[in-house]
Amino acid sequence: MSYEVAIVMGSDSDFEKMKPAIKELKSLEVSFKVRVLSAHRTPVELDHFITDAQYKGAKVFIAGAGLSAMLPGAIAAKTMLPVIGVPLSADNSLPMDSIISSLQMPPGIPVLVVGLNAAKNAAIAAARIIATNNEDLAKKLLDSFLSAKNKVLKADEEIEEKISKLE
Repeated sequence: MSYEVAIVMGSDSDFEKMKPAIKELKSLEVSFKVRVLSAHRTPVELDHFITDAQYKGAKVFIAGAGLSAMLPGAIAAKTMLPVIGVPLSADNSLPMDSIISSLQMPPGIPVLVVGLNAAKNAAIAAARIIATNNEDLAKKLLDSFLSAKNKVLKADEEIEEKISKLE
């Protein structure tokens, strides 16, 4: 079965933080495959999945990892496809560790990085990459963007109304 986005998390404990990406891709009807694979504990299996994902037509990787956050960089070192890193907070480490680890890649091995625990943004970024060659997906993304814009404009109108009623 082919899929467009390959999602990898370093541990099953990352699932709750990565769930927003899965939900967002489902809502946009973007096909995906999710795996729990560790750059440190299952490097051979990770290599096999990277190869398989490319063979199955994946266009983007999303990799969520905490602690050393090596997973996004390990994937980026082995594929020419875009890799979006999601630095994840962990109970026993500083959040900046995973952010810096995801950001500080050597020249030629880029990882696109979203904010801490920002899995939904990773999914939207992946969808935007895919939408460069998919008009239906581009329209869904535009509709979502316009909906969010209209929600803010409505709140702006309502706040003005609330201010005018203040004594």
